[in-house]
Amino acid sequence: MGRGIRWMLGAVGLLGLAIGVSAQDERRPEDRGEKVDGYVEWRAGDCLVADAQKVCPAPLHKFEGTKDAPNLASVPLGWELKAKGRRLPDGTLLAREIEVKPNGTAMFENEVRAATDTVEQKVRAAGHFYDDSSGRLKSVGRLREEGPQVERVRGIVDNLLPPYLAPEDVRVYVIENKEWNAFAMGNRSIYVFRGLLDDMDDDEVAIVLGHELVHATHEHSRKQLKKEMWIQLLAVGALSAAGSIDDKTSRAVVELATALTASAWSNGYGRGMEDQADRVGLRYAYESGYDITKGPRLWYRFAKKYGEGNKVVTFFFSDHSRSAARAAKLEKEIAYNYPEGPKPDGPARRAAVPVPAAPPAPTAPAPPAPSGPTNALVATPGTTGAPSRRVEIRPGMTPEEVRRALGNPQSELIFGERTRWTYPDLTVIFEKGRVTEVRF
Repeated sequence: MGRGIRWMLGAVGLLGLAIGVSAQDERRPEDRGEKVDGYVEWRAGDCLVADAQKVCPAPLHKFEGTKDAPNLASVPLGWELKAKGRRLPDGTLLAREIEVKPNGTAMFENEVRAATDTVEQKVRAAGHFYDDSSGRLKSVGRLREEGPQVERVRGIVDNLLPPYLAPEDVRVYVIENKEWNAFAMGNRSIYVFRGLLDDMDDDEVAIVLGHELVHATHEHSRKQLKKEMWIQLLAVGALSAAGSIDDKTSRAVVELATALTASAWSNGYGRGMEDQADRVGLRYAYESGYDITKGPRLWYRFAKKYGEGNKVVTFFFSDHSRSAARAAKLEKEIAYNYPEGPKPDGPARRAAVPVPAAPPAPTAPAPPAPSGPTNALVATPGTTGAPSRRVEIRPGMTPEEVRRALGNPQSELIFGERTRWTYPDLTVIFEKGRVTEVRF
């Protein structure tokens, strides 16, 4: 056995030991606190947003940066960030340790981008997206590069992009296929199935595309392929003794990456990467002004439509039996980080064109408001073709009583013992099954 191979096997052994220690550490969260590992994508006052979480420095914290970023305020967007600290009740990570560095080129990153560029060029030339994972070339659907649906996707993606990326960094396509599916490749090309666009509104499409965009921005393709790349390259002797890639083996690496990437679009990612895509994708949708409260229910819709064991469900869920757990995590994210619901000044909200209201139908004069203090919360719901009426929503009312007064809500969000019902002009908050607040 050569010295280089022994070195590699020894490194793998040490890696396995490190993973074992890490697994033990994962079982003791009370000892290690909480961690954030991602990219700096927004600022929030004196804090940064990375891995969808707001990271704020503790009064006495350790900061490790560079000469270009000697403190937290000078960290450029798009840089890598790792932080350790304590989670506050509002979801903020109060960090006692923060490390930042530029997002450099990691091993296999260039090869994965070259491989996905090759796949993109091939499907554009063919005019179809095709699947050859079974050994036979099979068309998934005709590829659309222009038209109303492509423009719709383009507009949503442009809104979703974190501020360190420009629209020209991402290319979008629509695949003529009736299924609900979408995916992003390692070179930031995004593909959306027509069926998903036909059956979902912009908020829902944005949540799906936010999830997929994270797979590209957070280099999940490269990270997913890295382990398999090492194994196969080592097996065919395409690595030097030091385990590095030189110019002589670069072509072999790109060819292998192309073969792996060609089928990666339908295989999904590991559990941790899917959870990160859910979490950060929700942040993308929130910052854009889309209604992120539709997220938990949306994943249930996928499971309900396709049932267990379907390839599309596996793609979106990675482990379809965890659909309820993933929806619950999104509910927790929303309760922690977005308790007020959609961001009112996101680009999706600013770009929305208000629909002119129909002339109000004649109504009888409203009765005079009662004098003196009252706990009543007065709402005036209206329905198309029916006169509006004055109803009272009082603290302590049950969901059934509110439903009889206002009708079914447009959306419902459950987080812990609290529930939020959203109507066109007001929001009703329940706690333990009783009204506690109404927001106009």
